[in-house]
Amino acid sequence: MKAAQTGKTERDENFPVASRLIAPRYRASILAFYRFARKADDIADHPNLPPPAKLEGLEALEATLIGQRDSEPEGIALREALAARGLSQVHARDLIAAFRLDVTKSRYRDWRELMDYCALSAMPVGRFVLDVHGQSPSLWPASDAICASLQIINHLQDCGQDFARLDRVYLPEDSLTCAGAAYADLAAPRASPALRAAIGELAQKSGALLDDGAELAGRVSDWRLACEIGAILRLARANVRRLTRRDPLSERVHPGKAAFVFSGLVGAAEGAMARAARGARPATVEARPK
Repeated sequence: MKAAQTGKTERDENFPVASRLIAPRYRASILAFYRFARKADDIADHPNLPPPAKLEGLEALEATLIGQRDSEPEGIALREALAARGLSQVHARDLIAAFRLDVTKSRYRDWRELMDYCALSAMPVGRFVLDVHGQSPSLWPASDAICASLQIINHLQDCGQDFARLDRVYLPEDSLTCAGAAYADLAAPRASPALRAAIGELAQKSGALLDDGAELAGRVSDWRLACEIGAILRLARANVRRLTRRDPLSERVHPGKAAFVFSGLVGAAEGAMARAARGARPATVEARPK
């Protein structure tokens, strides 16, 4: 389904994806996973494809991943990468389930329902990266918290675009209601005070999730992965601060290139120091079943 592809790459994301901080021996597998997810995301978010066509495209991608067909290059590449390392397909299949939700579900009642979505759409990404590095599943909860936070940050930054292009709202209904905001506020050129309050409250919750996962950089056994995690945490915290101060409907919330690079480098140093402070912890595990 080439018509659904945006051409967006890992360099266009708000957070590092398999950056040069990651050891070369791991980058190819992570990039194969990213490109599979990118293809699925492009299908689910295409503004002109009808839902049945989107679901058909996602089905073809998953079927290729599990070896039932060979029609999707991204599915073939990830299938081969997983087989080469003896890694499970479960994280990629969870992502497909999340993208199916994107096609069929456009509203979330409360924080808990949003977290259920993040369990499929965000948490599998961090778990996969840990698996590639041979880390223990005991690190998953910290990773889950960080990944859920990153997902929510992206939702808040893009809330106006998601509503305008896809009639999709990830801000929980009860958060909007408690702040005195409504879905229609997302269509305005500027966020109302009530919508700003709801966004600020959700940004703070996202920051709390980062606190929950802050120990991860110090617990992984791979120095370069610790640096990558540190960079992501630093960038995420900066985005949380911007979301509490700026209006995502009318102001730029994403960092500029210079700020991105500077924050990433400082965060990488912080990740390295966190790992040095805690010392190496054995985290190598046997390959997981497919």
